[in-house]
Amino acid sequence: MAKQTPPSVGKQIIDLLSQTNKTIVTAESCTGGMIAAALTDIPGASAALYGGYVTYANAAKSKMIHVQSRLIRDYGAVSNQVARAMADGARNTARADFAVAATGIAGPDGGSDKKPVGLVYVAVSSDLATVVIEHRFGDIGRDAIRKATVEAALDLVLQVLTSDPPQ
Repeated sequence: MAKQTPPSVGKQIIDLLSQTNKTIVTAESCTGGMIAAALTDIPGASAALYGGYVTYANAAKSKMIHVQSRLIRDYGAVSNQVARAMADGARNTARADFAVAATGIAGPDGGSDKKPVGLVYVAVSSDLATVVIEHRFGDIGRDAIRKATVEAALDLVLQVLTSDPPQ
């Protein structure tokens, strides 16, 4: 008997959301739409993927998904606070059940001692909570950082979708 390959994380996400009639929206900065693209690679994704916001510029974060400019000014676009606001803002704006957001420094420029190239925040928002995870991928190259961010984002979505709700 041939060994079956386990379904991809993206397929698992689309299947879980479709089975429960739930939707997800993306809010992306450093990934520029790559998370949405990874989900649209899955046949049947239209049953669960509402769409996505590419909010590369700070003004886009504020105008499109209502991230308060004060948060960007006080904490920087690459911060836990802005990632959380991006996920919550996208979910509320789209009226989706879930949102995944990513903001980070993909390089090769833009890093500092405090916020080095490879620093990325990924957030998932639901009606229960918003989870934000900080990643430090290191200066592994722009493409590798962006791909690692997509993988981390999809992994976090799957974790949220498969975690037991609080009792």
